[in-house]
Amino acid sequence: MGILNVTPDSFYDGGKYYGVDDATAQAARMVEGGADIIDVGGESSRPGSEGIDEEEEVRRLAPVVQALIKEVEVPISIDTRKAGVAERMLDLGAHMINDVSGLSYDEGMTDVVKAYDVPVVIMHMRGTPLDMQEHTDYSDVVAEVRQELMNRVAVAEAAGISRARVLVDPGIGFSKTAEQSVEIIARLDELTATGYPVLLGPSRKSFIGKILGLGPEERLEPTIATCIWGVLKGVKVLRVHDVGPVVRALNMLRGFSARSKGGEVKVS
Repeated sequence: MGILNVTPDSFYDGGKYYGVDDATAQAARMVEGGADIIDVGGESSRPGSEGIDEEEEVRRLAPVVQALIKEVEVPISIDTRKAGVAERMLDLGAHMINDVSGLSYDEGMTDVVKAYDVPVVIMHMRGTPLDMQEHTDYSDVVAEVRQELMNRVAVAEAAGISRARVLVDPGIGFSKTAEQSVEIIARLDELTATGYPVLLGPSRKSFIGKILGLGPEERLEPTIATCIWGVLKGVKVLRVHDVGPVVRALNMLRGFSARSKGGEVKVS
């Protein structure tokens, strides 16, 4: 899943792809690099961000989504926590919803997802981006994140959303310290064991910076390492900024895996 932020203030690429032409060109590059899904967001969810109203989010998203539907051949995901935004983007032709609030911010989101019968990513977060880093009190972060995710999944399924449409995301960096994020990544198999496809979004995040002392521009290689670890632990979807490098690394991993099972690896 390639990240396409059409925002002025996202932590890594804010402002880079704010215009329709720049956003569409970046999406095309990610698809060429191997992206299976493009995830478009119009509201930053970085720690401390206050959010924007629905109309501003739609204003940012709509022209980009309209262009992407015409010009790229992979599904378009909408990164939003607002039911009205989700509905309007699905009406334009978007294919899935990625809700960082785990369907908890807007009670209408479950109805929208059910009505359109689209895949939905249920992410774990406590509070909102504005105050989420005040909610990092866990006895066992992995066990509690897993339970809270399953609670949100239960709400979704009780509302009529098909189990087959649900993915879960532990929310790396969302209401977690760097150490807690690392603990979740180390124990990802406890989340993949739920049977729900797990999406992992480690791309250039602050836990890498805090551990290795690196700024966002220097975090590519640690992101790739985290992605490989995630796949080995059973993660099904990786949400990243740098699609090409991650895909190439995973293709190498697939080659080793195929050979270890007695298959042949094509060398060009």
